[in-house]
Amino acid sequence: MTEKTTGASYAAAGVDIEAGDRAVELMKEWVKKTQRPEVLGGLGGFAGLFDASALKRYERPLLASATDGVGTKVDIARRLGVYDTIGHDLVAMVMDDIVVCGAEPLFMTDYICVGKVHPERVAAIVKGIAEGCVLAGCALVGGETAEHPGLLGPDDFDVAGAGTGVVEYNRLLGADRIRTGDAVIAMASSGLHSNGYSLVRHVLLDRAGMPLEGHVEELGRTLGEELLEPTKIYSLDCLALTRTAEVHAYSHITGGGLAANLARVIPDHLHATVDRATWAPGAIFDLVGKAGQVERLELEKTLNMGVGMMAVVPQESVDVALTALADRGVDAWVAGEILDRGDHTEGATLTGSYAS
Repeated sequence: MTEKTTGASYAAAGVDIEAGDRAVELMKEWVKKTQRPEVLGGLGGFAGLFDASALKRYERPLLASATDGVGTKVDIARRLGVYDTIGHDLVAMVMDDIVVCGAEPLFMTDYICVGKVHPERVAAIVKGIAEGCVLAGCALVGGETAEHPGLLGPDDFDVAGAGTGVVEYNRLLGADRIRTGDAVIAMASSGLHSNGYSLVRHVLLDRAGMPLEGHVEELGRTLGEELLEPTKIYSLDCLALTRTAEVHAYSHITGGGLAANLARVIPDHLHATVDRATWAPGAIFDLVGKAGQVERLELEKTLNMGVGMMAVVPQESVDVALTALADRGVDAWVAGEILDRGDHTEGATLTGSYAS
């Protein structure tokens, strides 16, 4: 009698195609909410389509692109089983980089890598991305969900995204517009945003042993809720500001901290000085510093310290700019100024002590 053998299969290797198809069906309604009139076709094609004839109204359109992820913040989402906010972080990391040059966000694609496809979980992630795209004013035109059994655990996942925007050549913002005497306006962050989580996790979870579900009096909520606070998306606020006031440059405060990111838009012959006394960082920054005995300079080159975006504007535009941001619910203030470089070797420095 011949023994019957069973051949190998994709499913036996750990990849569930049917689960992936169900995830696509669940996410369709959220992707549909991000549609712009320039988007053609629907979810499920091999490529997302965007009608470039919409760019004919530009005299010299420049396409701006960016790609990013959210780092180890995904570990907090995994531990807490909360998946519908991490997408906001992804959109913010990509589209707020694009708007820095004055570009309008157009469309975005995402990449979700999982150890095992749980359709509802993937759909929740995409829901967050779609909601973030609405807040940024861009369309989610496609993406990819990849199942990597053997490389990732069943509950492990990561997300990444790429986006495209457009700006008229003669309205491009950046270092060449900045002048001596310009003011530096800071816009408040919503918390840690999506940078420095390797340090935060090491300090608060590994060293201090703080439970994510535990209430923290200084924060007014659980540690997990604080750490999963979505990154603020400034795209539409920045675009509105450029239509209302003269803006010379923006700086998205992400990895590397405030001074290093601001320096990226400062020309070689100028210097930005930012006065710490103009704001008080949120409680989470103090908590990380004290729990890990992290020196201030180390915190500042890792975390945003309460500032998520900065705008450089001429002095005569300050009042209009602050009013425009306040009207949009953005907490903003004058934090510094642009000076001649002098003896400074760096493009930007922080001075003084934080307000209490």
